Amino acid sequence: MQERYDFAKIESKWQKIWEDTKAFKVEEDESKEKYYVLEMFPYPSGKLHMGHVRNYSIGDVIARFKKMNGFNVLHPMGYDAFGLPAENAAIKHNVEPAEWTWSNIEEMNRQLRELGLSYDWDREVATAHPEYYKWMQWIFIQFYNKGLAYKKESEVNWCPSCQTVLANEQVVDGCCERCGSPVGKKSLSQWYFKITDYAERLLSNLDKLDGWPEKVKTMQRNWIGKSHGTEVTFGIKDSEDTLTVFTTRVDTIYGTTFMVLAPEYPTVIEMVEGTEYEAPVREYIDRCAHMSEIDRTSTTNEKTGVFIGKYAVNPFSGAEMPIYISDYVLMGYGTGAVMGVPAHDQRDFDFATKFGIDIIPVIDPQDPDVDINNLKEACAAEGVVINSGEFNGMNNKDAIEEISRVAEEIGIGRKTINYRLRDWLVSRQRYWGTPIPMIYCEDCGWVPEKEENLPVMLPTDVEFTGKGESPIVTSKTFVDTVCPVCGKPARREVDTMDTFLDSSWYFLRYCDARNEDEIFSKDKVDYWMNVDQYIGGVEHAILHLMYARFFQMALYDLGLVKNEEPFENLLTQGMVIKDGAKMSKSLGNVVSPAEIIEKYGADTARLFILFAAPPERELDWSNKGVEGSYRFLNRIWRLVYEFKEKYDTSDTKYEITSDGDRALEYALNYTIKKVTEDVRDRFNFNTAISAIMELVNEMYRYKEGEVNEGLYAFAVKNLIVLIAPFVPHISEELWENLEYGGSVHQQSWPEYDESKLVKDTVEIVVQINGKNKEKINIPGDAGRDEMLAIAEENETIRSLTEGKNVVKMIAVPGRLINIVVKG
Repeated sequence: MQERYDFAKIESKWQKIWEDTKAFKVEEDESKEKYYVLEMFPYPSGKLHMGHVRNYSIGDVIARFKKMNGFNVLHPMGYDAFGLPAENAAIKHNVEPAEWTWSNIEEMNRQLRELGLSYDWDREVATAHPEYYKWMQWIFIQFYNKGLAYKKESEVNWCPSCQTVLANEQVVDGCCERCGSPVGKKSLSQWYFKITDYAERLLSNLDKLDGWPEKVKTMQRNWIGKSHGTEVTFGIKDSEDTLTVFTTRVDTIYGTTFMVLAPEYPTVIEMVEGTEYEAPVREYIDRCAHMSEIDRTSTTNEKTGVFIGKYAVNPFSGAEMPIYISDYVLMGYGTGAVMGVPAHDQRDFDFATKFGIDIIPVIDPQDPDVDINNLKEACAAEGVVINSGEFNGMNNKDAIEEISRVAEEIGIGRKTINYRLRDWLVSRQRYWGTPIPMIYCEDCGWVPEKEENLPVMLPTDVEFTGKGESPIVTSKTFVDTVCPVCGKPARREVDTMDTFLDSSWYFLRYCDARNEDEIFSKDKVDYWMNVDQYIGGVEHAILHLMYARFFQMALYDLGLVKNEEPFENLLTQGMVIKDGAKMSKSLGNVVSPAEIIEKYGADTARLFILFAAPPERELDWSNKGVEGSYRFLNRIWRLVYEFKEKYDTSDTKYEITSDGDRALEYALNYTIKKVTEDVRDRFNFNTAISAIMELVNEMYRYKEGEVNEGLYAFAVKNLIVLIAPFVPHISEELWENLEYGGSVHQQSWPEYDESKLVKDTVEIVVQINGKNKEKINIPGDAGRDEMLAIAEENETIRSLTEGKNVVKMIAVPGRLINIVVKG
């Protein structure tokens, strides 16, 4: 054994051994309880960042710990490999997206192996590989056949200068990120998934996810946005047309003094065509097309709108009210038409105030501080109904029920449930994505490709100009085909799938990653699923997790999986920050994992990132903290080196013969218990590592006195096992150097002896009036009376209380005594 801790040599040695022996390869084993731990797979940008290191280190500790506790552990890795950056690289650097992607994957594979992560690399998947996207296309066809996929016209972001469709993230402050031109909207026929069919299940199932953070479940509930309300139909003056609104406050319908439509409302242009209002309405609609939803719905923006020259008729009061279009109403929620009740909604109040519209109160909160007939702002409080005909005097909550009943009875409305969740737009006018396996035939319409012809391969004869709807349309070999139904000439869909689809089922493919005959073996998926522990950033709390849950439910309905939910437990780790800010190139505060590994080693990087903060909180990077972690590993190395040089490493039998022995035995059992519970129950890796550090301190103290060789050898052996999940390379090397046989990672997790955690004596603090005055030793099992008796015999305490009136004596067994005195 070398005296010096040569991390570079040690880490490369064990990484090669693990790879050569396929140390982490796993198969189904019905004799063992399975455990599936999964970190969200990365986009192959080519470089790992510290957020990756934190995410994967957390997962690796859990995987190794569970394996040492007897579980059959599945711990895979892969790449979310489709996406816009590869296409941008093709445009900027004239490099094929596939070449750029596979090169980055190769580099990231190398970096991941450098971290010593216990992945079963035989299960690696990359969503850009035809072996993977073949089955993505297969799923699309199953969803289409089930009625979950459909096509309709919808608007996309369109840059008139670049002549191309832009993703939402490419629109910055209403302008194209490429050229800076104002971005408009363009109507295209696109594919959707009917996720709204699953809205109620997605919502109600959240109550079953006890292992998910409440904040994530709340975010999903809000995104689904279930509302109980009433649909009411308003007539339009001098027209057969009507407007239907959805409202949760139908009790305020008599207070409606105007109507507002979304600028995208389908009949707006029809209502103004050929009138004096057409030009200003068209101009306003065009202006709104350049705004984001966030800007449109901001409560701080000044309200804007345009009168369309029409009047709606209140179905209850008969009152006529002007109809406007305004940016604060969206087509994506409700019906795209809103009844304006300015007395009881602040946005409506602001709008009415600006445009000089009547404000009629219809709910009296009966609050002496509110002048209901002279409102300075909207009054949203509950109360008694007023100015509402036959419903006057009712409690407004009762009025909701009664007005809804009457509306249904006379045929102008109905109680209903509305969801904020919209169907999922899955079409992308991009090249680097999964081709949508649909074909258009003039006679048959849209039909899916035959399953035996999958995958529909991405064409390679394309041009990346940065202009046009998609580079795929430039292919001379892709578009023209034959109809799978009638055999006549037809054309392929040129859109590709949203990359969120690829990441919505990858965890299932890991269960049977090399199956060429079917998407996966149901037996294998039934054995491994669902994922016992899923780990990733909270930024994925809504879209990715919602879509993955939807996919799992749909596949469950197709009889392909046995679980409705994919992830049993969820851990959302915090960001890694430096100098109080998220690491970014623009701030110049990025720390490269490669640099830390080169200078200190992967084990040091892992140890610091696990020790510096609880996993769910932000981690503030500290160079001193990294150096401290490196010094700690060197302390362990020296401790074991000296032990090997001086003592018999193989004999771990012992008898307790001294107080020093008892102290070390207690420390060892306490540490095993603490680390076990912190990792198993709470993922508190920082406090687990802290306990190991205290054990090492105790072992250094112990070796300076009379050493019980068997006990010391037992402590050293268990220490190496305890550090193994956190720092796998150094623990493997120390285990081999002490000739214990096999791999440390194949060992059983140590058990603690509860009887060894009862101290013969414990040291407690004695306080006087809450201030620490003395430390005394008492029997470990001493009760209150015995504790107080020992304290009263202590000379220091007697001198401090002499001549004073002892008011009260408080004893906390095993911890402290507080004596309250006067005088």
